Amino acid sequence: MSLVAVRKSLDGFAIGMMVLLCACWGLQQVALKAAAPAMHPMLQVGIRSFGAAVLVGVLTLWRRESFSPRDGTLLPGIGAGLLFAGEFLAVSIGLEFTTASHMAVFLYTAPVFTALGLHFLVKGEELRLAQWLGVAIAAGGVLFAFSAGLGGTTTQAKNMVLGDAFGILGGILWAGTTLLIRKSSLSEAPAGKTLVYQLGVAALVLLPLALMLGKWETVRPSPTMWGCLAFQTIIVSFVSFLVWFWMLRTYLASRLSVFSFLTPLFGVTFGFLLLGERPDPRFVGGAVLVLTGIAVVNRRPARGKTQGAVDLKN
Repeated sequence: MSLVAVRKSLDGFAIGMMVLLCACWGLQQVALKAAAPAMHPMLQVGIRSFGAAVLVGVLTLWRRESFSPRDGTLLPGIGAGLLFAGEFLAVSIGLEFTTASHMAVFLYTAPVFTALGLHFLVKGEELRLAQWLGVAIAAGGVLFAFSAGLGGTTTQAKNMVLGDAFGILGGILWAGTTLLIRKSSLSEAPAGKTLVYQLGVAALVLLPLALMLGKWETVRPSPTMWGCLAFQTIIVSFVSFLVWFWMLRTYLASRLSVFSFLTPLFGVTFGFLLLGERPDPRFVGGAVLVLTGIAVVNRRPARGKTQGAVDLKN
């Protein structure tokens, strides 16, 4: 019996777990922004990546899974790690200029860019007419959301556009990570090994970069900072990813993909509730279009491929 055949449809536990995971992932941008006055987001991501890499590495060794690079994963693993580091570098810079709500929406355009990449790079993953419509809706949503800042003349409005652009760049780099994993030997590697590559390389890039840019000197420890850092390291980068990979092995990935719109929705909600962010009405309208486009792009026929589902987490 094939592995796919034994995967289950979603039950109540799976639905509840997916909602919880999406809430967790939506909260991470808010946590980065909340702790930013005490520690720059770049340094936060570097520290959390290092801590989570150690945790995943210990777990992988405990499971007696091999870390040997002789399986051909070293170079693509480094490449995936560099893309992962670039994604969160873009997020870190973007959060200096835009809100966590904006970042949550623009970063999660990644599934759209992934679908476009799969269309051109992977045979059998060509977009259907309905999915092209989803791409068009999402693109229109991005332009409409951007219009909230493009028409502004204040420094704050211009900064918002710059930060939003970094969010889009983060989404493109995230999509690049997914495509590299799909097209390389990492597609057959254990999930823990791939995750260690991403987290480890990100730590090796971001921590020295933060040192060179003087971000270590600006740290002002506080309970909020330590709480946000612990949440990002243990809950987001370690526990939630392990649960996600378990979900992919247990349930039908095509069913999990329908939750992709929930993460940015939670991000906007938490930004409003915890940070007092009040999105511009045009941004709200654009965000609705973006989320609709993502939902349409991720909608797969019953017998279709399910790669789109793995674009959920980050």
